[in-house]
Amino acid sequence: MKKIVIILAIIIIIVCIVAVQYASYKVDYNMIMDENAEFEQYKDNEIYGIDLASVINKAVDKNTKNGIAKDEKGFFIQNDENSIEIEIYIKDNETTYKMESFYNSGTDQFLVYYGNIQFKCSKIEYHEKTGRVSYLLFEQL
Repeated sequence: MKKIVIILAIIIIIVCIVAVQYASYKVDYNMIMDENAEFEQYKDNEIYGIDLASVINKAVDKNTKNGIAKDEKGFFIQNDENSIEIEIYIKDNETTYKMESFYNSGTDQFLVYYGNIQFKCSKIEYHEKTGRVSYLLFEQL
């Protein structure tokens, strides 16, 4: 009789542990999908520079909150978990800029020149380890 009670207790404990692990996984998965949706909405869509400035601010904020380190030039150093990198291709001078270039010099300046110009997100990449968005490329139209 004691063996049956012990075996049932062990089975209940194992089921509870598996259920808690699964619930934790689902919460993490849903959180990642919500974070990705914030950036995936721009894929293949045309947005104005004013909206692009908001995306840049959002990415810088997430990198800062996630404690992503910066190099000596002030650019975020990409990791394999939760960093976000945005590059902006400016057709006028055929140059690709990192988001920090515009952010560090002030997004006000970016808005003066590109606030009413349209951009399109042509590429999104994800971290292999976590599935989070890791890279976006916006091109001037």
